[in-house]
Amino acid sequence: MQIILLEKVANLGNLGDIVKVKDGYARNFLIPTKRARRATEVAIKEFEARRAELEKVAAEKLTAAQAVGEKLAGLTVTVAQKAGVDGRLFGSVTNHDVAEALGKIGFEIPKAQVRMPHGPLKAVGEFPVSVAAHTDVVVDITVKVVPEAE
Repeated sequence: MQIILLEKVANLGNLGDIVKVKDGYARNFLIPTKRARRATEVAIKEFEARRAELEKVAAEKLTAAQAVGEKLAGLTVTVAQKAGVDGRLFGSVTNHDVAEALGKIGFEIPKAQVRMPHGPLKAVGEFPVSVAAHTDVVVDITVKVVPEAE
């Protein structure tokens, strides 16, 4: 399916690009989340008329994400989990737990923006985690997993 992107999408293209994607990806994700529209002649003309407005909105989102990224850079977040004597966790620390811990200190980051390069954390210690506030703004933070006091 041919679509026109209404905002930058990672690994796909920038605002205004006309790209061909699988039907399900467009129908089930890109179009419902308002990241794209079908690339019909009418839609392309409407996009060209609104291009400046969409670029302004995209620039505002990027600026806001950069501000959040500067505050997050180098931050250490502590997460307490039940752990055994040997330091292994009963369960794991996931991106949901990290997003929740960031929320407690004032950063409203959706769990989808927390990227864990090696999967869920399953031991006590400090681990690097990436937070993608925007497709162009990816910041590294440290997650310190500590045993939960009983």
